[in-house]
Amino acid sequence: MHNGSCHFRPLELTSDLDRVVDFYADAPDYWEMAEGSPPGLEKAKEFFEDIPSKCNPEEIHRLGFFLGERLSGIADLFFDFPDDGDAYIGLMMLGPWARNKGSGKIFLNHLEGLARAGKAKNLYIAVMTINPKGRAFWEREGFLATGLSGMSVVGDHQQELHRLLKPL
Repeated sequence: MHNGSCHFRPLELTSDLDRVVDFYADAPDYWEMAEGSPPGLEKAKEFFEDIPSKCNPEEIHRLGFFLGERLSGIADLFFDFPDDGDAYIGLMMLGPWARNKGSGKIFLNHLEGLARAGKAKNLYIAVMTINPKGRAFWEREGFLATGLSGMSVVGDHQQELHRLLKPL
């Protein structure tokens, strides 16, 4: 577990794009697994710009998880997706140096607090079939399979996604 040297803060395109680019360069494994290539500037811009349909852009949280001064995790949280009154974690990832130390639980607890403060009744996430460690984490933290699945296609790279749900 951490000794209290972790903190969170909102990430902004104008001031934090380079930080996210550097974070992705240091932690490319998720994107290599998901899309078959390492992330770069365009993928970092997507983190700041992608918004699911019908989400209110004013109610989006894009957060950095810092260990000391180092950006060690990123996440985004959307509201009213997939349905009104729901919250959705579009992405939550940690750098390899922050994994297996309790960071995921700390980061998720912070996101859940934001979802509850936003009056969300349910918190959703999609997890890839090829990411069993990720799925095991979400299930340990109380997420349940919804039975809904779909495909993510990036170029010629396809991944099956499964939607998980945690009642708040």
